[in-house]
Order: sequence, then structure tokens, then C-alpha cells
Amino acid sequence: MYRHKELSEFISKIKIAERKPIHLHQFPTEVNFTYINKEKGEDLLEEGIKQLSRSQDILYAHNRYGVLIVFQAMDAAGKDGAVKHVMSGLNPAGVKVHSFKTPTRNELDHDYFWRHYQVLPARGEITIFNRSHYENVLVTRVHPEFILNENLPGIHDLNDITQDFWNQRYKQIRRFEKNLVENGTIIIKFFLHVSKEVQKKRFLERIDDPSKNWKFSAGDVEERKFWNAYQQAYAEAISATSTREAPWYIIPADDKWVARLCIAAIINRVIDSLDLQYPSLSENDLIKLKEAKEKLLKEE
Repeated sequence: MYRHKELSEFISKIKIAERKPIHLHQFPTEVNFTYINKEKGEDLLEEGIKQLSRSQDILYAHNRYGVLIVFQAMDAAGKDGAVKHVMSGLNPAGVKVHSFKTPTRNELDHDYFWRHYQVLPARGEITIFNRSHYENVLVTRVHPEFILNENLPGIHDLNDITQDFWNQRYKQIRRFEKNLVENGTIIIKFFLHVSKEVQKKRFLERIDDPSKNWKFSAGDVEERKFWNAYQQAYAEAISATSTREAPWYIIPADDKWVARLCIAAIINRVIDSLDLQYPSLSENDLIKLKEAKEKLLKEE
């Protein structure tokens, strides 16, 4: 499905080049394809989900790579739905989803990568981070007072949290991800780019629909006051940490079917690029396989 010409060309446009400075207003939150309408898109997505199932099977059998998929977004951008929908065809035994909330006291007593290290994918597995180590250069960038909870050496008050501090964090993240990639973890990072207007619409839907009330938090509305600050924080973080080994993709998220289609296409394209193979059996193993078949066929 990712080989569809228009979809493939669009994916190339939303993949961020290594350390390229970007502004989010340069990227669409919605897109009107010329040859893909919603009905066609849903057909392609269904095809992509089936392909993901095959990709997961060979990834497990090959047993050389793990895949880490990172989702970051503003509230109501559709992360949960994208994870649930796109991964619906996968074997639950081989895929894990971790949602990272506010750090606990124990987590704050370690470096900010510590809680993520513990749940990285094993070889042959797919792990999804619904929010991730990037919260430490996003939420904390908008609310630097949270940094003080980390009890870092040399950080005593807000005046100590300078641009050099954030540049050092970006460097740490690049180093962390490079180490993972060099040891067999494939990293795919998605920023779901939603407009402020669509976020408002989805918040109102959560309020008006009793079945969605549980998703709503008054704090989410309060955070809208910091919309521009978050947009700047995301742009700077993506610019500083999109690398050849672990690139970012900025996914238009105003239309959920578009976002899900792009995500499935990208994951399939990345896994296919690994040229995975099922393990080859030795000549002795093939003889044993043949003998086992003959025994089974002779059973009454």
C-alpha cells in the first residue's frame, strides 16, 4: 500500500531530514489527496494492516531487530485511536504499548531515560511509546519548573535552565537513540500534527458525548493557553532530534483516516526496507523435516 505513488510521495515530504530546522506552520494538519478519497484510503489502510501482520511475523522469525514506535502529539490529536486502529492486525504477544504519565518519585530519582530503558522492545518485538522520553523536552520546556523536581546537579532555580540546558538534552536524546539503533532497535517517530480548531472540536465532542467524558480533563483546556509555546517546543525538539538513524514524520492529524493511513504506510515501508528473511534450515534440518512429514502421513 505504501507503494501507491501519491501516498509514497507525500510520505517523503513529511519525513524530516537530519537536523533540519523546521516550523510547524510549514506542514499541513490536513491534506486532500488527488487520487485517494476517504473510501480509497480506508481500503489502502485495511491492506496496510494486513501487511503489518505479515511484517510482524517475519520480524519475529528473523529475530535481529526490535522496532520502537514513538507517538507524540498535542492532546486530542488521535494518538490512542491511531495505536488501536493501525495495530489491530498485530499479534498481541509480540507488541507492547506503554503510556508514560507524570514521573513518579522513584522515576525522578533516576535519569529521565531510566523508565524507558526498562520497556524497550526485545529482538523480534514491536513496542509503542504513547508519549515518551520527549516529554522531557516538551512539557518541561513549556513548564520548566518541572525540571526542578529532578534534583539535577547545578540546577537550583529557573535561572539555571538556559538554552544550553535544552541543547544538552537534545544531544542526550540523539546519543540515546543512536545507541539503540546501533544495537538493533529500529526507531520510527511520529508527531501527530493537529490544528487548534480541530482540537477544540474534539474537546467539545468529549464533553457532549457521555461515552467520551472519561477522556476529558479540564487541565487539557488550561494547556491550550500554552498552544504557541508547545508548537515552538515541538518544532525545536523535532529539528534537533530528527536524524538519519531515527527520523521524525510530521503526520497531518485533522482527519483521522489520513493520519492512520500515513502511519501504517510508513511502518510498513520501514520494516520492508530491512530486507528481513525467514531463517534458513540446514540440510540436516530439512532431512528431519522430511522424515517428520513421512511419519505423520503414515499415521492411521
